[in-house]
Amino acid sequence: MSGIMKIDNRLCLAKIRSLYPSFSAKESKIADFILRDPQNIIHLSITQFAEELGVADSTIFRFCKRIGFTGYQSMKIALASEVVTPIKNIHDEITEEDDTKALAEKVFRSNMKTLEDTMEIIDTSSLEKAADYILNAGRIEFYGSGGSSILAMDAYHKFIRTGLNVAAPSDSHIQLMSASQLKENDCAIFLSHSGSTKDILNVCKVAGKTGAKTIAITNLAKSPLTKLADLSLYTLSDETDYRSEALSSRIAQLSYVDTLYVSVMRSLKGSGQEALEKMRTAISTKRI
Repeated sequence: MSGIMKIDNRLCLAKIRSLYPSFSAKESKIADFILRDPQNIIHLSITQFAEELGVADSTIFRFCKRIGFTGYQSMKIALASEVVTPIKNIHDEITEEDDTKALAEKVFRSNMKTLEDTMEIIDTSSLEKAADYILNAGRIEFYGSGGSSILAMDAYHKFIRTGLNVAAPSDSHIQLMSASQLKENDCAIFLSHSGSTKDILNVCKVAGKTGAKTIAITNLAKSPLTKLADLSLYTLSDETDYRSEALSSRIAQLSYVDTLYVSVMRSLKGSGQEALEKMRTAISTKRI
């Protein structure tokens, strides 16, 4: 992932998640161990850590450098600041005992943290390339399945204002039919938190075969969708039991759509404003 924004040195776990798709097998093994039990790492020396994984001390040291730290000790300090004194309530689980105020605070804080963490791992070069794909496309189609189909429709609602040729088919059969008609200069954008929804993967495969540019907006992880898409824009969220339906990540995905929309409208200049005025005139008849 080239062009990733510089991440705050305290965000060790965010750094690991952001770079995870590009890790080698050994680096992934180290990353998995840290992500699975970060508190344990704080109490291990570099030699003990290396022995736990059956790798050399130098491999651990290179991993620390790889994720932006000067060495193992600086990584441990950053990790400790995250897992020992986390920001109050942000990582708290919602419980049946929570009153309405506590519940609202936890949901809002979770959403805010997702936006902040996602902003830290934005790959600006990928974001610019995605906007370029859209600007140069003869046709732009947004795809989502289940709850993500609503996100795709929201993207359509935004981009129809640009005057560009956009669509967001919702039925899985029509999605496949529509994707099969894309051309090399078209663009298909897939919204999926898990990146492993079968219907969306099938549509992405079909779109890819046409030569159209494919963009995934998905949670940061190695997933089948990121392997299929030409370009991926990643969100970073910690979903809990009550938030397991990708609630907070949805906010980050919508923010990517908004950013792309603003970027495209800025590039379109006069033609974009003209299309926007036509839309405003048309819908003005709906108001009293």
